[in-house]
Amino acid sequence: MRITASLAILVALGVNVGAICPGFNYAIGNVIPEGNGVNRWNVYDDSCNVVDGLTTTQNPCTEGIFGCSPPPIIFDQYTNSFTGLIYACRTDPNSGVCGGDVISVCCRNDGN
Repeated sequence: MRITASLAILVALGVNVGAICPGFNYAIGNVIPEGNGVNRWNVYDDSCNVVDGLTTTQNPCTEGIFGCSPPPIIFDQYTNSFTGLIYACRTDPNSGVCGGDVISVCCRNDGN
């Protein structure tokens, strides 16, 4: 019985620990309105930990951390605020959700 219970816990944990953007370094969530025109975008690691982000009342495409594509606009680049490394971003059908934040794009550094 104890082995079965332990196995059930491991299986449950395995389901919850899945990668949010398999094969990518980071994920960027959708806009989170914080009120009074303030918006937030979280950058997540593969375990849904917030590791960076942007809070602004301005256009997020011109604030330096995210680059944007032509219409239809998505974040197509992420510059890590701590290391300065640049990551290419794109939508991915295998992306997931972190908490209630749906992932909009996945980002990876291809050595550029």
